[in-house]
Amino acid sequence: MNERDEILYNRFLKEKNEEALLVLIKRHRDSLTLFLNGFVHDMDTAQELALDSFAEIAAGPTLFSGRSSFRTWLFSIGKNLALKYIRKQKRILPMAEAQDADTDPAVFPEMEILKDERNRQLYEALSKINEDYRRILVLLYFEDMFVDEAARIMGKNKKQIYNLADRGKKALKEELQKTGFEYEIDQ
Repeated sequence: MNERDEILYNRFLKEKNEEALLVLIKRHRDSLTLFLNGFVHDMDTAQELALDSFAEIAAGPTLFSGRSSFRTWLFSIGKNLALKYIRKQKRILPMAEAQDADTDPAVFPEMEILKDERNRQLYEALSKINEDYRRILVLLYFEDMFVDEAARIMGKNKKQIYNLADRGKKALKEELQKTGFEYEIDQ
């Protein structure tokens, strides 16, 4: 049986149990990296920011109050680090520019993860919609987060999340239809 994230984190803090931290890293590293890539549009940077997020929580009890799930808290830390990185760099690489480069797996390593053609089409369509729409769709449908969790991470209220999700689904559907992709999206 999988132990809850909060229990593992507390075990790490109280008992200095590094195995508990390694389980948390293994459990959340990939999804956090993909989420952060939506902000920085660079997988190497997203991986570094994900590691920085884990380093921050490993350094000590960084304001984890238990009001949200561990994952929500971790993703919020990652988002804040990504925004700090963006401000520091004073630049944002628009996804459109990244698409003009090349879809060679050496340039976009995440494309190897999405080997299935339908997933690749879905990913490409996601990359073309508004960033807030993409982020909320990833959180709600790929990460299976609750609306409350997504609202905390995005810094929005529930109504805004519902609106973003609705607009995001419509925008994604339009992008998918342009490519001839046939897939049912909940409305």
